[in-house]
Amino acid sequence: MNALDYYVVIALLAAIAGYGIWRTRSQRSLHSYLKGSSTAGWLGIGISVMATQASAITFLSTPGQGYQDGMGFVQNYFGAPVALIIVAAVFLPLFRRLDVYTAYEFLGKRFDSKTRLLGAGLFLIQRGLAAGITIYAPAIVLSAVFGWRIDLTILCSGLVVVAYTASGGSEAVTVTQKYQMGIILAGMAAAFVILVHRLPSDLTFNDALTVAGGLGRLKAVDASLSPERRYTLWSGLLGGFFLALSYFGTDQSQVQRYLHGSSLRESRLGLLFNGVAKVPMQAFILLLGALIFVFYQFEQPPVAFSSAAWERGLHSPEAGQLRALEGEFNEAHAKKAEHIRQWIAARRAGEAAVAERAHRDALADQRRQEALEGRVHGILQATPGGAGGNDADYVFITFVLRFLPHGFIGLLVAVIFAATMASKSAELNALGSTTTIDFYRHIVRRDAGDHHYVAASRLFTVFWGLAAIAFALSARLAENLIQAVNILGSIFYGVVLGLFLVAFFFRRIGGTAVFWSAVAAQALVFVLYFGISISYLWYNLIGCAACVVLSLLAQATLDLIGGRGDDPGAASIEDPSGAT
Repeated sequence: MNALDYYVVIALLAAIAGYGIWRTRSQRSLHSYLKGSSTAGWLGIGISVMATQASAITFLSTPGQGYQDGMGFVQNYFGAPVALIIVAAVFLPLFRRLDVYTAYEFLGKRFDSKTRLLGAGLFLIQRGLAAGITIYAPAIVLSAVFGWRIDLTILCSGLVVVAYTASGGSEAVTVTQKYQMGIILAGMAAAFVILVHRLPSDLTFNDALTVAGGLGRLKAVDASLSPERRYTLWSGLLGGFFLALSYFGTDQSQVQRYLHGSSLRESRLGLLFNGVAKVPMQAFILLLGALIFVFYQFEQPPVAFSSAAWERGLHSPEAGQLRALEGEFNEAHAKKAEHIRQWIAARRAGEAAVAERAHRDALADQRRQEALEGRVHGILQATPGGAGGNDADYVFITFVLRFLPHGFIGLLVAVIFAATMASKSAELNALGSTTTIDFYRHIVRRDAGDHHYVAASRLFTVFWGLAAIAFALSARLAENLIQAVNILGSIFYGVVLGLFLVAFFFRRIGGTAVFWSAVAAQALVFVLYFGISISYLWYNLIGCAACVVLSLLAQATLDLIGGRGDDPGAASIEDPSGAT
């Protein structure tokens, strides 16, 4: 990066943060601080929902996922459109009708205090950890690439968000997210255009797609029934559906984004906008990664994209072996590039047999390269300090720094920080709101005024922000970053969703039955996660199903021994459609 890049980054991010603080400088009432102005239209809600989910991890790690494994990760989102329709039809009307600040208030009205606190507590644990990953993820990559101190990178990106989120609350999140999303979309579009322009001049876009598909990077659907395969059509449709239903329907960081709509219709349209846009957006980012893979078939790729990990390796006793493996890797790449050119030329000439042979040779070279990469990364992981995470997380930022012009580099780095700010501000706002409403106001101080609760919410927002920064400073991840976030969510989301589904659709079940069933279901998910190897998406379905089934059994048992359990709120909520 040069001075122009730093100017672009600092100017864009300072302008957004300053605007958020200025626009929300007069926030005083609890309603406006926690819910915003309640005047947002559907597009503002839709952008806010999208920006909350699309963190820096999405734009750093997802292209690397496309580069490394292809388009298959998009299956993770196949269940999201249907989930968003259900949230818009069932969850949203009830939340608005009860005029709740948090989703977990509903659990208290429907069941009892302990169930409300359980749902809120699971959210705080999961989202509190995720907030740390949200700032750790870009910091670990940027510090490795630019040589910045990771602790200072985490502190700078974290404290700016804490400042304007604590100052302006939900409204500050909303008014800044649309500009952050604008920077993100502009930056990714610019990267795509420049990437396509930098492909070899004799390679058409159709040729590029042929290479990507022929080398396994465009397979978006895997119909395998194996539960061990991480991304399949079925895990995406079922596990992904339950993940999205729980995330959009019960995660306060999302619920808070669409509760401030000017009307039920506007909030619904904002959610449905995400249902339409989510899969195409993720597919576009994965396609960007697949095209970077094509680009590196004709441009020499590094054997390790994490330059910091590679430098550590070269200063270790294994340096000689690493150099030898690098030479073999480069030799395999040169052969593969030649075979790919032969394959494309034969394909254009209609020589099917020659094209098939060259394609087969290119695949063999690819397998050899991947085996050599695996050996290199194994050595780097074993060196002191480790390899600094999954190498795929460094693919996109390495391409940006090596091949984009200055100014655009600053724009793309601003994209990473803008996405961090957008998602982290929503997370901190939700964590502060939930702590204030579901714990502090509910247990500690029930009768204070708005000014007191706004001050408390600001303090809790700062607390969670500092906790997330502390977690980020001590975090270590081996997983690809985009997968790490989804794994963490999947461990908790299924059980929380089960609580809400029981509340909506099983009126006879009381608070005691559902509380202990949720505790047992969460314990089951932990046992399965640490004990067997299946796609993490299935934990969403397992946790939800276990909570529902155990609740039915527990309530039947309570009925047999003569008590339904405490259920003070069931009589006040007759159905999820809005009638009382």
